[in-house]
Amino acid sequence: MGRVFEKRKHKMFARYNKMSRTFTKIGKEIAIAVKSGGGDPDGNSRLRAVIANAKAVNMPKVNIDAAISRATTKQDKDFEEVVYEGKGPHGVVMVIETATDNPTRTVANLRSYFNKKGGQLMVSGSLDFMFERKGIFRISNNNINPEDLELELIDYGMEEMEDDGEGHIAISVPFTEFGSMQKALEDRKYEITNAELQRIPTTTVELNEEQEHEVHLLLDLIEDDDDITNVWTNIK
Repeated sequence: MGRVFEKRKHKMFARYNKMSRTFTKIGKEIAIAVKSGGGDPDGNSRLRAVIANAKAVNMPKVNIDAAISRATTKQDKDFEEVVYEGKGPHGVVMVIETATDNPTRTVANLRSYFNKKGGQLMVSGSLDFMFERKGIFRISNNNINPEDLELELIDYGMEEMEDDGEGHIAISVPFTEFGSMQKALEDRKYEITNAELQRIPTTTVELNEEQEHEVHLLLDLIEDDDDITNVWTNIK
């Protein structure tokens, strides 16, 4: 009985830690969005997108409002977005997005992670070209006719559309068309449940189970750092 309880407690603690890291990440994204466009979601499309993402992971409204308030009143630290690039074991390329109030600390931490796990932090701009930036939107599929939707959105940069089978439609656009597509979806009253910019590798590497484990040891270190918002790799 004691072992069962300990396992349950461990799982609950792991879930809580994951949720806490997710909320911390979104809080920083809210702060950056407010800094760039103000605290009124009606006039700040980036903030609207972050709020949609916050709701998608069940972040309470009181937490969202508090994060906006802290950013608006400048109680939060002054975060900036910095992108780093590195090579992990077995030829794995990584692009690491951060939201940090201390880039010196962030780069020192990242360098130590790579050094510990057989990788190398690279010069900025040396690997990012191996990824293509895409905007990905997910909208609620409330009996939407896919052909009609495609005709509506083709002029706003839509490249691909896919029904995920779980009540949502995923729409991909080039990075440059992110704002245009967001406005088109909002104007047509589609419910955006998630909106994000992704980095898609142009070529990938295939790893065996042991190699993948080694790479994930490095990824775990990186992703546990509070300054990290996203890590993109070229693992197949």
